Amino acid sequence: MDADDRIAITDLINLHGHLVDSGERYDALFTPDVEYDVSGLGGGVITGRAALWEAGLALGENNPVGHHVTNIVLTQVGPDEVTARSKAIGIMANGSCASLVYEDVVVRTPDGWLISRRAVVPRRRPLGR
Repeated sequence: MDADDRIAITDLINLHGHLVDSGERYDALFTPDVEYDVSGLGGGVITGRAALWEAGLALGENNPVGHHVTNIVLTQVGPDEVTARSKAIGIMANGSCASLVYEDVVVRTPDGWLISRRAVVPRRRPLGR
């Protein structure tokens, strides 16, 4: 993974909040067969980009108004696969917020780097407890 790959992957992860918060399609973020694991939030694993889009629409007003990502750490797994771990803060319309961790698998595709798996892990207790 060279510097250009690192920039492209970091930009990809940062782009998530912009697209989701504005209600834009996010085909540029995820592989068509993405696995999006929201088990920690009371959901399950959503499989496929189309199903993920529909799940977001179904949440409607219950979606966060702000997805903010920071502390992105990348680890190369192979020439075309990277794991990414990042901190996330979700802001709801009523002002409440949640701290999360995104655990991603990012793969190089003909369309560039895309997220093939994301686990959304809520942080509810301090100091890793």
